[in-house]
Amino acid sequence: MKKLVIGCAVAGLIALSAKSEARSSVSNLLPRSSVTRAEDPETGEASWYGEEFQGNETANGEVYDFNGLTAAHPTLPFGTTVRVTNLNNRKRILLRINDRGPYVGQRLIDVSWAAAKRLGFVEAGTTPVRVEVVARPSLKLSTGTSIVSQARPSTSTARP
Repeated sequence: MKKLVIGCAVAGLIALSAKSEARSSVSNLLPRSSVTRAEDPETGEASWYGEEFQGNETANGEVYDFNGLTAAHPTLPFGTTVRVTNLNNRKRILLRINDRGPYVGQRLIDVSWAAAKRLGFVEAGTTPVRVEVVARPSLKLSTGTSIVSQARPSTSTARP
């Protein structure tokens, strides 16, 4: 029995060590979109949704608040923080993904009314944007350990 306990303890320490392959395999558990490189922003069309959805449940179970700084994206994990830049006026904002969508055409992201107002496209309804992942949500393991993944700026030394 003592050998079994010691063996389990050693296996646990190996699994949690920084050089362990077991630890690196955690990245294989994450959705494909959650390993997108920070230096690869997406560009596309953004739209907004507002008062008609106020109080409805979002895809992650939250109650939608059109005054909140949130967004819907088809694949990014819930809780991901993104920087959305309006390419027409260069206004930027940080938003948290809490819903799925958009479901119209080839749009990239749906933002809340408050986000669209700050980005300056409420009247237009849509605008071209760049979406960059700033931070990933933490991943809770069955051991109670949290892994927080944050996007990092490119370390490329290439010059124009």
